[in-house]
Amino acid sequence: MLPRWDGATVVVEPPDLTTGSWAGAPSAVLVDGSFYLAYRLRLPIGEGRGYANVIARSDDGLNFEPIAEVRREEFDADSLERPALLRAPDGRWRLYVSVATPGTKHWRVVLLEADTPEKLPLATPRTVLPGDETVGVKDPVIVSAAGRWHLWASVHPLESDEHADRMTTEYATSPDGVEWSWHGTALAGRPGQWDARGVRFSSVLVDHDRVTALYDGRATAEENWEEVTGVAHGRLGDDGLFTPFTADPRPPTRSPFAPGGLRYVSAVPLPGVGTRVFYEGTRADGAHELRTELLVAG
Repeated sequence: MLPRWDGATVVVEPPDLTTGSWAGAPSAVLVDGSFYLAYRLRLPIGEGRGYANVIARSDDGLNFEPIAEVRREEFDADSLERPALLRAPDGRWRLYVSVATPGTKHWRVVLLEADTPEKLPLATPRTVLPGDETVGVKDPVIVSAAGRWHLWASVHPLESDEHADRMTTEYATSPDGVEWSWHGTALAGRPGQWDARGVRFSSVLVDHDRVTALYDGRATAEENWEEVTGVAHGRLGDDGLFTPFTADPRPPTRSPFAPGGLRYVSAVPLPGVGTRVFYEGTRADGAHELRTELLVAG
């Protein structure tokens, strides 16, 4: 389930070759034999931050052609973060966009919906996870299971700017993927561990009643933007709700280049083959690139 780094393919290069320049935060799905990948492009603070979410398509999971793009100006946003791309059970496409409210540490999530991925930038945006004056909400992971929609989002407390980087992963459900009901914390950081400062789910994989999450974590505020990736385990209960998750005790995986960021792992199961993962990783020059590799069981 965890990337190995060696042997991976670079899918998208960063927009510049400097620290703070990123291509990453991927959300990938496999639909009708094609891979669809949504990702974020970012420049350093003061030079644009997260300026676009791009949607691209590929037949092999390695070579992608951009087919759509949304930009932060369209949402009156300071920055865009990780999108969530999916095709709903009714066949329509959805892009959940994480939007930074100007002049604040607040985040909200906006939904775009269309008949095809190419038409998503033309959709009228709807705010579906507004947050409030006490919390920002971003980076949702969404699955459909047990007759309802399930969402895990990164939630940041806003009582002070100094501590707004802290995060837990909170769990919600919905009958339609628009109106959400919250059910509490799915995973929080562990004092004294590598994820003490905060945790953020990046993938949730359901195998009958067993559930595995890949998640980003960091120990300190200084490690913000350079999170590493671990595994947590949960269960689908008889009531159709997922239980809180328990972090796997094994150490996280990281980039071989300091400060080691390896985050936002999006996992696409390929039955009978393995799992293709997409992720953002720190390069030797300090920029972040979007990478992919095929993980084969055994």
